[in-house]
Amino acid sequence: MKQLLFVLGLLLMSSFAVGQSGQAGTPAPAQGEAPRAQAGGAPSQNAAHAGKTSTTVPITFDHNRVIIDVRFRLPDGTMKRVRAWVNNGNAQMWITGDLAKKLKLTLAGDLRETPFGKEIGASVPPSLVIGGMEIPLKLKKLAAVDRETIAPGSSAEVSLPSTVLRDYDVIVNYPDRELSIGLPGTLHFTGTAAKDSINPQTGTAQLPANVAGEKTSLALDMGSCFSMLIPDLSDRLVQAHPQWPHMMGGVDAANVWGLPEEATWQVLRVPSLQFGGENLADVGFATLPQGVADWFTKRPGIAMSGLIGGNALLDFRVGLDYAHSTVYLERVSKMAAPEMNVVGLTLRPEPDETYTIIGVPDYNGKPAVTEVKAGDVLVSVDKTPAKGGTMGQVWSLLSGSPGDTRVLVVRRDGKEMTVNAPVQGFLSTPSH
Repeated sequence: MKQLLFVLGLLLMSSFAVGQSGQAGTPAPAQGEAPRAQAGGAPSQNAAHAGKTSTTVPITFDHNRVIIDVRFRLPDGTMKRVRAWVNNGNAQMWITGDLAKKLKLTLAGDLRETPFGKEIGASVPPSLVIGGMEIPLKLKKLAAVDRETIAPGSSAEVSLPSTVLRDYDVIVNYPDRELSIGLPGTLHFTGTAAKDSINPQTGTAQLPANVAGEKTSLALDMGSCFSMLIPDLSDRLVQAHPQWPHMMGGVDAANVWGLPEEATWQVLRVPSLQFGGENLADVGFATLPQGVADWFTKRPGIAMSGLIGGNALLDFRVGLDYAHSTVYLERVSKMAAPEMNVVGLTLRPEPDETYTIIGVPDYNGKPAVTEVKAGDVLVSVDKTPAKGGTMGQVWSLLSGSPGDTRVLVVRRDGKEMTVNAPVQGFLSTPSH
């Protein structure tokens, strides 16, 4: 049950609390025109922003998650740069205990257990800085975690939730790897508009969708590395369309956090669907744990069938016009859907920064890597240590072209062994 609650909190919780009335690497240089801050209305006067009303900063994609640099002012007046995970699908803000200590935040409340460690309530720093623009933090509290990063397998020391972003215009330009943020009215939004799609209380977004002829609603969650569906819909789609690529067990970006359910959850590729007025092709979906699915399908308001995550947005410039409760989707690239050409393993990042193999999915009816089993520790890939890497970095090591071989070192019962593991194409489509 703790694992389900953690999924609900870390991945999805506020993604589904919306409108009751309605790879690892360094940032790439811009490949096209970046979204510009333009006068679209009179920005509110706020001295805390020190005159800068908008800014654009580079993004690092790590496991399809949007990571940016932010800065905090320490008590001695110096600035501390940290990595921040942009998570518009969640209202909760997390910060590491180490950063909370450096900021001299006050810890309060009960210590809470999570599958990845403990967390406790903390006071909120006055502000943070993005690209030279000061962002006041108006939250009442945040959660401090007893980990080096806000979640195992991540490089981020703080999250930027919907409750921080909702006071601004935000554009996430996936193809150009840039994030723009500005006071309301300072950014120019383009693309297909989905009006009345943002909850003003939580800042989370929910857009109309059509999946295989079924009209429904899906959350927009750029904090999630992979898209997800409720079990009922996922099962119906596989039964009605057995020819669609599908499998059991999460690999690559479908290996989200390493929760136990990921070793056996159903993953499928949907050839086409509509989301917020845009057509999406060959989108991979994992299946939500039943306990989480039960929670949000029974909620009041508009029923939802899952979420659209980062894997489905890589061609898009996504605009969040919080002031007008509108989401803009603009396709600015026409890349094929991400392939899943990887070594067939499901991993769990541990608090000590090692990686445990929690499952080996089948490929053509046989285990994808016959020599390893659940419980083995992944030590290295082609002589590069797995320990200390992010999920995105480790999966980058495990990727390649079908037919390639990756030399793994795994540890079992204290003994290390070498395994030649094939790269295989999971959920392949004719276009691939």
